[in-house]
Amino acid sequence: MKEKIINFVNDVVKEMKKVTWPTKDELKESTTIVIVVCLLIAAFTYVVDMAVSQIMRGIF
Repeated sequence: MKEKIINFVNDVVKEMKKVTWPTKDELKESTTIVIVVCLLIAAFTYVVDMAVSQIMRGIF
């Protein structure tokens, strides 16, 4: 069991060395895109919620 754990950890270390990490600028750009998209989805959800609320008030 101990040998399996050691092999697993060694494999993880090998794989992590293969990872291409983003540069600082790439990370900033990606973060900005994620924040903008989240805000757009939130605004869209708000508008749809308000529209459905008005429709429901008109029905009842």
